[in-house]
Amino acid sequence: MSQNAWNFLFIGLSFAAYIIIAIRSRAGSTKEYYTAGGGVSPITNGMATAADWMSAATFISMAGSLAVSGYDGSRFLMGWTGGFVLLTVLMVPFLRKFGKATVPDFVGDRYYSQTARLVAVVCAIFICMTYIMGQMNGVGIVFSQLFGISLTEGVLIGSAIVFFYAGLGGMKGITYTQVAQYIVMAFAYTLPAIFIALTLTGNVIPQLGFIGNYTAGGESVPFLEKINNINAQLGFAKYTDGSLSTIDMFCITAALMCGTAGLPHVIVRFFTVKDVKAVRKSAYWTLSFIALIYLTAPTVGSFARVNLIESLHNTPYAEAPAWMKDFEKTGQMAWEDKNGDDKIQHWGPDKIAEGNENELTYGADMMVMANPYMGGTPKWVIALLMAGCIAAALSTAAGLLLVLSTAISHDLMKKIINPDLTDKEEIKWARIASFGALVVASWFGINPPSAFVAKTVAFAFGLAASSFFPTLLMGIFSKRINKQGGIAGMICGITFTLLYIVYFQFNIPFIGKGTPDQHLLGISPEGIGFVGMLINFSVAFIVSYLTPAPPQEVQDMVERIRLPNDAGEATH
Repeated sequence: MSQNAWNFLFIGLSFAAYIIIAIRSRAGSTKEYYTAGGGVSPITNGMATAADWMSAATFISMAGSLAVSGYDGSRFLMGWTGGFVLLTVLMVPFLRKFGKATVPDFVGDRYYSQTARLVAVVCAIFICMTYIMGQMNGVGIVFSQLFGISLTEGVLIGSAIVFFYAGLGGMKGITYTQVAQYIVMAFAYTLPAIFIALTLTGNVIPQLGFIGNYTAGGESVPFLEKINNINAQLGFAKYTDGSLSTIDMFCITAALMCGTAGLPHVIVRFFTVKDVKAVRKSAYWTLSFIALIYLTAPTVGSFARVNLIESLHNTPYAEAPAWMKDFEKTGQMAWEDKNGDDKIQHWGPDKIAEGNENELTYGADMMVMANPYMGGTPKWVIALLMAGCIAAALSTAAGLLLVLSTAISHDLMKKIINPDLTDKEEIKWARIASFGALVVASWFGINPPSAFVAKTVAFAFGLAASSFFPTLLMGIFSKRINKQGGIAGMICGITFTLLYIVYFQFNIPFIGKGTPDQHLLGISPEGIGFVGMLINFSVAFIVSYLTPAPPQEVQDMVERIRLPNDAGEATH
């Protein structure tokens, strides 16, 4: 069969499975729509949470960043992994015990204020919209490459699919769909890595090949030495060195970690299990499932880097591999013969400074998709990878869409505007909100604030770090933080972070667009969420200690949720 036939077969089978699961798991009540009925098993929820976590940024961009920038790309690996540990240790057991269906629910009750609930709804919308626009951009990239269509058409197709099974099934449908998506992703990520590890290093275990020897072409040299030598010869920084400043690297990693612990679409996944004991088991399974892919990402990125340079640099364009032409057609890769020698030249900054011309341009997000082509893997392996890329983007987009819809239907419409809303009307508003959110997300997916998916997603983590993380942490562990402090902290933290990101990412009328030399202390927009988080903490503590303490019943509630006993069913 042709490559396109294999692609359509794997994509078609996976889509059929997702749609059948969504139909069979259709939500019939608000409890099923928001928390899947509250009875999901820990291992099932662990797999679904891992799929929710394995976004396009993780599946496509993380390894792509490692491929292009080496050590600098590890900020995503360290930040997202460490953040999930923070989430499972400091957040979800206590929030599950509190017994509410959404993060704004906790904020509204803990800070005994409808204003606090409204601010939390607004924060959730900003975080999720920023995150989902990165996912829809990833969907567009994959679909455009897979079907040879434009990015716009790819985004629109992906949006329609997400709306169908997320809007129809709610959390119940998403949970079981994400289990299937994780299985697809796990095989799609690891199998190509195994094939390529065998080709480049002779080792069936990719991680051992990464720290072992490069053996392709009759060579036998440590793999990391090989990739460092390649980079140095072409004028790039060594793969194991970094180009980001220490403070920026630290702030980006910290913002990703703390943002992870404040992401509402991940937190809500732990509301679907029976009790606090099940939450802890679910967290164990989630980390285990995540580790399978996260431990493979550095090998995928490094193998892709070596394969790209070995396949293309100094190769006559007429002899370039067919896969390069395919990626050129969809705009993921481009070549311009600047020196007229009809050869593909790929030089780094050091060699360009000596007068060489870099003729090859490509996005980091295409590296994972191109890797099996470059590695000469079987056609069915390439098709499986494509199915995995789509599953990664769709699984997280669906989870984000659910949080957006529940923030509007449950926390805004039901809790603030119209408390008499029936279950049927609430679900109707959730589906209307899903559609509206997808329209906006699709537009930004087509016109993203950054061409790099992981960078766009990093902005969402910065917003979560500057708003929800401090508010939830203080709400759980401090009885003295009151509503005035909580509200002021959230507003100041997310406002500062959002304005900083907008100033440096968009060309604002009458103001212009910020330049890197204007960065505060050298901190990029990706890392500014860490500063916003410190502002949130500071403002919340100062305001709280200048205003009356919370009511005694709220302080008792804070004390109660920290006690080591299980919670009952989640309410909404």
